[in-house]
Amino acid sequence: MKKSRLKGFTLIEILIVLSIIGILGSVVIGSVNTAQEKTYYAKSKLQFKSFVESLQLFVIDKGGYPSDANRNIPAGLEEYLTSDSWPSGPWPESIYDWENWNDPNNPGKKIYQISVRFCPVGGSLGQCRFPKQDWAQNFGINSAVYYCIEGACRSHINENINYPGHCVNCQD
Repeated sequence: MKKSRLKGFTLIEILIVLSIIGILGSVVIGSVNTAQEKTYYAKSKLQFKSFVESLQLFVIDKGGYPSDANRNIPAGLEEYLTSDSWPSGPWPESIYDWENWNDPNNPGKKIYQISVRFCPVGGSLGQCRFPKQDWAQNFGINSAVYYCIEGACRSHINENINYPGHCVNCQD
């Protein structure tokens, strides 16, 4: 009598296949996350430019920039925005912030910028959701991604000008 041998995969073959699938899956997930971060950044740049256009129209009509608005739409700007509202930030749980500050290092000078904030007001660093980008690795609780309109722009008025942040148009 001949013994019939069942054909099948060995345990080693199955483990090799599972390892290859795992490696390919991690590469795909990493690529998706990188693409998503690039999308958030691109969206922020487009929205910043749209806000700047709205602010320019506001300045033409009103003769100056709106007052500072703590994480909200500046009063009167809604009529110049295309969507009639100040959108939430492009990154998860982020928010746009209009800043009209007196420059602490240059009396009589102003700082005008639009920022994206990543931490809740009064929250802890653990509650912040920073971008997963190299330029955001050292971000702190007052860090921001910002679009500088005029003046010595920075992440936050209560921090020095070198506090970690990322200006999207400072190298333009």
